[in-house]
Amino acid sequence: MSFLICLAALFFLMGIAYRGFSVILFAPVAAMGAVLLTDPAAVPVLFSGLFMEKLVGFLKLYFPVFLLGAVFGKLVEISGFARSIVGAVTGLLGEGRAIVAIVLVGAILTYGGVSLFVAVFAVYPFAAELFRRSRIPKRLIPGTIALGAFTFTMDTLPGTPQIQNIIPASFFKTDAYAAPWLGVIGALFVFAAGVAYLEWRRRRAGDEGYGEGHSNEPQAVEDRVVIHPAVAILPLLIVGIGNRLLLAWITGTYGDQASAALTPEMAANPVTVPIKTVAAIWAVQGALLAGILATVLLGFRNLAARFSEGSKAAVAGALLAGMNTATEYGFGAVIAALPGFKVISDALSAIPNPLINEAVTVNVLAGVTGSASGGLSIALAALSGRFIEAAQAAGIPLEVMHRVASMASGGMDTLPHNGAVITLLAVTGLTHRQSYGDIFAITIIKTVAVFVVIGVYYLTGLV
Repeated sequence: MSFLICLAALFFLMGIAYRGFSVILFAPVAAMGAVLLTDPAAVPVLFSGLFMEKLVGFLKLYFPVFLLGAVFGKLVEISGFARSIVGAVTGLLGEGRAIVAIVLVGAILTYGGVSLFVAVFAVYPFAAELFRRSRIPKRLIPGTIALGAFTFTMDTLPGTPQIQNIIPASFFKTDAYAAPWLGVIGALFVFAAGVAYLEWRRRRAGDEGYGEGHSNEPQAVEDRVVIHPAVAILPLLIVGIGNRLLLAWITGTYGDQASAALTPEMAANPVTVPIKTVAAIWAVQGALLAGILATVLLGFRNLAARFSEGSKAAVAGALLAGMNTATEYGFGAVIAALPGFKVISDALSAIPNPLINEAVTVNVLAGVTGSASGGLSIALAALSGRFIEAAQAAGIPLEVMHRVASMASGGMDTLPHNGAVITLLAVTGLTHRQSYGDIFAITIIKTVAVFVVIGVYYLTGLV
């Protein structure tokens, strides 16, 4: 019965999200409904002590990133920088390569360390402009951005700084470059298959064109000052490079923990922050601030008259995206606390092959929680000891276990209730009904890639 309660809550929220209802309203309904059917007396306790704690904890850590990312993306749009870069890309690759261009822009940002949530805000203005010029349906934008930002640069390419590639390192005592050959092979498979699928979808659309009457469209304005593409791309480079530099500086300067006391009274009980928890977040925030400042300085003449309205729209978008994702995070935490979740976890342990066992377990838990990092953390916290023991018995390097776990977390996590999916659709002004099918196709490709990598390892022994 407890297993069925978990599934009922999951499918209810997936159905609600797909039909376009607000997950901010229905995620707590789904979570508390599952608790009600398990133990009615626990509903108020878990609502305040778990759901709201996780929701607020997520916003505490990540809302500044959502806000700064939204402002940065909006300034790139209204400054005319997006139009300038799109013009340069179109001239370089040709308008027929618009999909590849947007995938590469998203990949460059996220592999450079920019959060995938930030990448959504930053890439959308480029995608909208380029797709409009190339007469590609807007409904293909979410799948294209998802391929560039949510897949091979999130957890597959060796060295990616995204959290999904960092979490396994602490369990398997590896590093971000674990199993580099398998990572590169997996990334090439996802990129090639994903682009082939999206290009097939573009061809099937025929003469449909970009479409009319869309919501949340980037402002179509005539630039007052012509901006050179080299100038327009500078803020993006500042964000990517600045993120790396600031991360190294923060960890080197503050060490493991930072404390501050502004008055003698505070000295006895200073404000203390564990640096490992916030270093990457601080680095992204600092890089985004630098990118925003650079955009304002370089595009001031175009921004001056549009900044007020643009910033209001950015703040509204950040609030919606942040709350959508935070409520999903709270939902996942409640589902993971239900007895039925342990039933699911224990049932998966019956798969004999260590790599397939790990891949399926992480994939399923990420799908149930609607979070790649959440499902990965839960799986490895509970089962990493078993995974390590099985790998050592089978002679499988732990670097391979790292890469498989990381890739599996980014497979079925992007079901309709996933926070990043909901954020992507909210930012682009599209619905699940219009665009989720393409996102799900990318999800399938990403899930298959994990088993392709496992097959390559067993056939070749490459690590």
